[in-house]
Amino acid sequence: MDLSNNCENGGVNQTKVIPSTRFNDVVKKNGVGLSVVCMARSSHTEIPIGKDLTGVGEIRLLPDLSTKRIVPWMEQEEMVMGDMYIRPGEAWEYCPRETLRRLSSILKNEFDLEMKAGFEIEFLLLKKAVKDGKEDWVPFDSSSYCSTFSYDAAAPFFHDIVDCLNSLNITVEQLHAEAAEGQFEFALGYTTCLTAADELIYTREVIKAVARKHGLLATFIPKYAMDDVGSGCHVHISLWQNGKNVLMAADKSSKHGMSTIGEEFMAGVLYHIPSILPFIAPLPNSYDRIQPNTLCGAYHCWGKDNREAPIRTASPPGIGVNLVSNFEVKSFDGLANPYLGLASILCAGLDGLRNHIQLPQPIDTNPSYMDLKFQRLPQSLSEALEALENNNMFTNLIGERLLTAIKEIRKAEVNHYSKHQEAYKQLIHRY
Repeated sequence: MDLSNNCENGGVNQTKVIPSTRFNDVVKKNGVGLSVVCMARSSHTEIPIGKDLTGVGEIRLLPDLSTKRIVPWMEQEEMVMGDMYIRPGEAWEYCPRETLRRLSSILKNEFDLEMKAGFEIEFLLLKKAVKDGKEDWVPFDSSSYCSTFSYDAAAPFFHDIVDCLNSLNITVEQLHAEAAEGQFEFALGYTTCLTAADELIYTREVIKAVARKHGLLATFIPKYAMDDVGSGCHVHISLWQNGKNVLMAADKSSKHGMSTIGEEFMAGVLYHIPSILPFIAPLPNSYDRIQPNTLCGAYHCWGKDNREAPIRTASPPGIGVNLVSNFEVKSFDGLANPYLGLASILCAGLDGLRNHIQLPQPIDTNPSYMDLKFQRLPQSLSEALEALENNNMFTNLIGERLLTAIKEIRKAEVNHYSKHQEAYKQLIHRY
C-alpha cells in the first residue's frame, strides 16, 4: 500500500510503502509517522528550509480511505492519499489538503458556495538519444500543435494512460499534441476542489509511470527549452450552489455573462493574482514561461476567451450565447502544489466576495500591443514574493506559519537558481 502526501515542494509526491496487513491492522486507524521536515524541502535539496520545520518533531500521516485506488500500472499495489495530523483528530496546520478543505468550508459557510476546478495538464515527452557524443533526453518528436502525426506516434502511450485514468474514475475530456516539441496536453473533467487536486496528483503519477514503461520520460517543468513555448497546468474555476453553476448568469442580460457573485469572486482572483503567483508558479523557471505572446498571460488583465490574459472567461460548447461557465487561470503550472494553489485562488475569491471587488473592463486584444497600458505581472519569483509580502489578506486564511514556510522555501529557490543558472534542467527528473 502506497500512502502519499503532497509536500510543499508541490510536484513531488512523497510516499510511504506499507504492507497491506500492517495497513489494515494499524495504519488505517493510527497512520504512520512523518517528520515535520516534509513541509520544509525545496526543489533542489532535502535539507530543511527555515527554522520552524526541522528534523525535530513528528506528525501522523493518516489515510483518507475515500481516495484509495488500485495502482493501475502495478495492480498488486494500492495507493491512497494521506492527511497530516498532530495526532488522530487534530489536523496539522501545515497540511495542504486540510488547508484546502478548511477554506472550502469557509466558502460554504459564509456564502453557501462550492468552488469546482478542472485542470489542463501540459507536459513534455522525452526520449533518450545521443547528443554531442553524450546520452541525453530529447523531445519525443517535433510536430506541430494538434498534429495527427504526433498523436499516431504516441498513441500506444496515450491508450495506456487513458486506460489507467479510466480505472481511477478520472475523466479525460480530451488530449492532443501541444505547440512545443514533444509537448502534449490532457484536459481533465471538473469536480470539487479537493477531488480535483487529488486527481491531478494521480494523473501526474500515471503519466510519469506509463512513460517509464515505454522507455520515455514525462516532465511537467514549465520551461525546458528556452527557445520554445512552456508547459502549464491551467485550471478552470466555477462556483456551484445546490447542484447549479452559479458563476454563470441566470440569463443573457448580464454584461459579462456572469452572475454578480461570479464577477466578484473572479475580480478578487484578478486583483490578487500577483500575490497568488508564488503558490501557482513556485520556481524561478515558472517565470521563464510567463512571457508575452506565448498564450500564458503576462499582463495584469482579463479577457473573454483571451488567451493572452492570465485570467480568461470561457464559454465552451453547450453554453448559451453570451454566457460564461467558468474562468481559466493560465499562470498555474506543473510545479505547484495543487492543494495550496487552489487554496490561494479560493482565498482571493473569498476576498472578492467579502469586499464586493468590481471587475475592470475585459481586454479584447493582445495586451502587449496596447502601448504599455497594462502592467506586467511579476516577471520573476522575487517580484511575486514581494507582492505576497505586501499583501496581508492571505495571512489569516492560509495561516501565518504555513505562509511563512512557503515564503522561506520560495526565497531559497530564488537564491539557489540565481547561483546555478543551468540547474533547472535537472528538474525533469523530479517533476
